[in-house]
Amino acid sequence: MDITIYLEEAAQVSIAFIIGAVIGLEREFRSKPAGFRTMIFICVGSCLYTILSKESNTVSPDRIASNIVTGIGFIGAGVIFKEGISVNGLTTAALIWITAALGMAIGYHNYPLAVVVSSMVVIALFVLEPVQRFINRLHKVKDYKIRTDDTSDEFKKEMENFFASHDINFRCMKMNKENNDAVYLYRIGAPKHDYDIVNEFLLKHKGVKSFDI
Repeated sequence: MDITIYLEEAAQVSIAFIIGAVIGLEREFRSKPAGFRTMIFICVGSCLYTILSKESNTVSPDRIASNIVTGIGFIGAGVIFKEGISVNGLTTAALIWITAALGMAIGYHNYPLAVVVSSMVVIALFVLEPVQRFINRLHKVKDYKIRTDDTSDEFKKEMENFFASHDINFRCMKMNKENNDAVYLYRIGAPKHDYDIVNEFLLKHKGVKSFDI
């Protein structure tokens, strides 16, 4: 029995632990569904499966690797949820996916690639966040899903007249009927990105039952 092999494998899962912890800290800090411990488990688990796949004489390593990707897909899907007309959790799902890939890279002894990709992930999470906020501030349009029990054309005309009178760019993307309610999906661009006038109008309008952004 060569104990150096076991020491090397222990070092591999330890490195996977550290990388998973670094990525998980960022998710935990932002109170995301998959946080500190989850990312550690994903990275260490993927690394362990990869190590075991190389040592197996009965199962193809490729099959185990592909099953890791499939299993991680189920976990990633569990953190994606829809809130209103927006979808949340995509970044966390992508991080779960790439954390598993990093664990597999460590399991295959590809340390340089694991270090480079881990650095890229850390840069994308921490350094590029101000860039993302800047881009979001330049985002000129928002999608509004407006629900009303007034199914007449007058409601639609009143809304669009308000938008036009306040120099608000708008486009009706979709309109349909749900449970005797009319539902409108508008893409709106407010002047100087001031959407408070739109929100205030919709909140005070008696015909508006609800709206999502």
